[in-house]
Amino acid sequence: MEIFIQASQFILSLSLLIILHELGHFIPAKLFKTKVEKFYLFFDPWFSLVKKKIGDTEYGIGWLPLGGYVKIAGMVDESMDKEQMKQEPKPWEFRSKPAWQRLIIMLGGVTVNVILAIVIYTGMMMHYGEEVLPNENITWGLAVDSTAEQLGLRDGDKIVSIDGKKIESFRDISLELLLGEAGQIEVDRNGETQMISVSDAQKGMVIAAKTELVSPRFPYVAGGFVEGSASAESGMKEGDSLIALNGKPLYFFDQYVEEIPKLKNEEIHITVVRAGETLDVHMTVPEEGKIGLRPLAPGHFFEIDSKKYGFVEAVPAGFSKSKKVLTDYIRQFKLIFNSETGAYKELGGFIMIANQFDPVWNWEKFWGFTAFLSIMLAFLNILPIPALDGGHVVFVLWEMITGRKPSEKVLEYAQMVGFIILLGLILLANGNDIIKLFN
Repeated sequence: MEIFIQASQFILSLSLLIILHELGHFIPAKLFKTKVEKFYLFFDPWFSLVKKKIGDTEYGIGWLPLGGYVKIAGMVDESMDKEQMKQEPKPWEFRSKPAWQRLIIMLGGVTVNVILAIVIYTGMMMHYGEEVLPNENITWGLAVDSTAEQLGLRDGDKIVSIDGKKIESFRDISLELLLGEAGQIEVDRNGETQMISVSDAQKGMVIAAKTELVSPRFPYVAGGFVEGSASAESGMKEGDSLIALNGKPLYFFDQYVEEIPKLKNEEIHITVVRAGETLDVHMTVPEEGKIGLRPLAPGHFFEIDSKKYGFVEAVPAGFSKSKKVLTDYIRQFKLIFNSETGAYKELGGFIMIANQFDPVWNWEKFWGFTAFLSIMLAFLNILPIPALDGGHVVFVLWEMITGRKPSEKVLEYAQMVGFIILLGLILLANGNDIIKLFN
């Protein structure tokens, strides 16, 4: 059932993005009286699932869910319709239109993707608002995982800046650790400032680990019990503050997560504070190394900035969010070309994308990830690779600057090269998915 829900969200998101992207090409083409022969969701080699011709355009749904397309008459595209290109140009064909009109048609899809992301983020700001945990409000510093420890971080560290950039909110920490250029981390450790250097090879380790790296450190206060757990049977009560394990002072949740599994099948005593009174609670740690005690949610210990936006405020906030997401994605994309990070091994295809959706239907996460995908598709499509929108844009700009139009043969060969490049990237990304499945 969870896989079905994830797949449903993935298909809905992908369909929405494809249709709107292709509308970005379709609408200006129609406005400039250019014939559009096909408008398809998904690809239709050999046959289509659904099709209907309205006017000059055939609308349909293909069976191969790798994208979608509009086939514009007189344009060298993925259809490689060479017979049409051998004929004399007709007034309604793409190749007969002025360069500025062709440029607008080609930029239409990317433009719609960007506008869609801004619209989604604006709506989310108005409906859900925004919650931010300021970095300065992380009172007890950070709890770090094993990967972060290898970078040189320690439990209790407070990160002040990364690459000289002051960290304003907690959620920026992991992102900046991964994407920072020089990898210089300034930390406050027990009141003393220390500088930690992170190499490209260590960044590769972070990419491969795919962990959160750090979390806010917070006291261990009993928030609830798993039925029949050792802690529930020991007499521990909700609201108890755990302060020591076997006489060793331990105050934070992450400390118990690390220490308790080491004491399987052993009798332990935990010191708690209950209504101002200090008590010892005795229990035996089960074979699974867990005592079944849920902590009070971290949000109880930190002051979180929460803001709801009206329409006037939400529009610039949505624009700023889109700009930040695009900037961060470009920084992440650069890592692929750094061989020391090994980031290319972590490229993912459709399986990885589908796995980003929640196994339960969550509209907030659905819209947030759809907006991110829209930004991602805008950036990837504008890359100057033949067969992508950006490749067509380069040729049109060349014509506008030089006054010389590239020959049909040049466009055909470029299209084939671009298609091979894209096919290689698709095989790499989805091949990585398959390898991870078997591993």
